[in-house]
Amino acid sequence: MAVELDLGALTPNQAARRQRVIDAAMKLAADGGYDAVQMRDVAGEADVALGTIYRYFASKDHLLAACQVEFARAEQRRLVLRPAPGDTAADRVVDVLRRATRAQERQPQLTAAMVTAISSPDPAVSGCQREVTAVMAGVLAGPMGDIDPKLKAGIIRALSHVWFSALLGWVNGWTNVGAVGEELESAARLLLRDI
Repeated sequence: MAVELDLGALTPNQAARRQRVIDAAMKLAADGGYDAVQMRDVAGEADVALGTIYRYFASKDHLLAACQVEFARAEQRRLVLRPAPGDTAADRVVDVLRRATRAQERQPQLTAAMVTAISSPDPAVSGCQREVTAVMAGVLAGPMGDIDPKLKAGIIRALSHVWFSALLGWVNGWTNVGAVGEELESAARLLLRDI
């Protein structure tokens, strides 16, 4: 089992180095996709020693999964700044989902690399998987409003599964990028139609 890094215990310099590594990996993935993210290249781009990367990330998939966490948190912050419009929970959730998927569509190679990594069975990725799931739950919970918490949790779980499945289908070439938003809207409207 992978040992999870306590980010709160990092010194400011360590946190800055870790962030440079994440930024470098995101740049390389945005430019060339999953295969373009090689640890030596990340080290060069981030201006850190190769060993420094392995102090924070056990593997390439762990690094790219951490990028997914960063990407999801940044998107969550943007979504909070502009609350979803709409008279119904379905309208509000669809608005949030559409905005979130547009952010992913704008950087297809980065998104594909992060989805590939977050799907990895690498034990080091499991903490990132939990974090992304929590961020997605936070993104979806707000626009639903005050519905029964148990029902809300089930809807969030179902929408999260549809979201991940649609992204996986797109990354693997089973569907096109536009299908992600369509699948999510369809699922959200179905799950929230009487709420």
